Amino acid sequence: MKTNPQVAIILPTYCEAENIADIIHTIENLRLNSTLVVIDDSSSDGTQNIVRNLKESYENIVLLSRPRKMGLGTAIRDGFHFLLSLPKPPKYIITMDADYSHNPNDIPKLLKLAKKGYDLVIGSRYCKQGKVKGWKLSRLLISKVANKITGMLVKVPLNDFTSGFRCYSKEYIKKALPRLHSETYEIQIETVRQARLQNSKIGEIPIVFENRKKGKSKLTLTEIAAFSKYILKVPWEQLFEKER
Repeated sequence: MKTNPQVAIILPTYCEAENIADIIHTIENLRLNSTLVVIDDSSSDGTQNIVRNLKESYENIVLLSRPRKMGLGTAIRDGFHFLLSLPKPPKYIITMDADYSHNPNDIPKLLKLAKKGYDLVIGSRYCKQGKVKGWKLSRLLISKVANKITGMLVKVPLNDFTSGFRCYSKEYIKKALPRLHSETYEIQIETVRQARLQNSKIGEIPIVFENRKKGKSKLTLTEIAAFSKYILKVPWEQLFEKER
């Protein structure tokens, strides 16, 4: 592993054997001074073996193997903990999907805005020039409505609260990590809320989100329920925050 990476990229995986090699090669071709952290939940399709083979070619890859499918939120938190434990933690940490729905070539755009002093930069599907490809109209409408409702509850002027393609500053993560408790997809909302509470600078860049071409979606009904439950309790938590 490189001794002083400025950028780390967290790739949570679960059965991504069809995608993981291609996305790693594309990221490596960006020639970033980076550490690439693959956090795998004991995939049964050989994902870990592919990553281990790639480690022979790329010295900056770290594979963190977990005993079972434990949820996106815990994967991201584990990645944050690991990176902050390094002797020289990276200055910027990217999170993204490993199924190619997020284009690795947008990483430099996230970093460009982060380097202007933003603590959290979100790759947005719904800001001007952002797009979604490959979704049914019903799914797109549900996502947009969910983001509108989230915006009203969280009270942050963003267009896309649920995008997982992000860049975090090291300083933000140091402050926020002890307060992050999400286990699944609600981590996306929780990190935005913590940024608001810290008065962190939040920005968006437009991205084109393309529905996965290979493999199956890992989103489960349990995870959807956990996300919905978190959104519903946001107003009560914010009321408590005001009283304190």
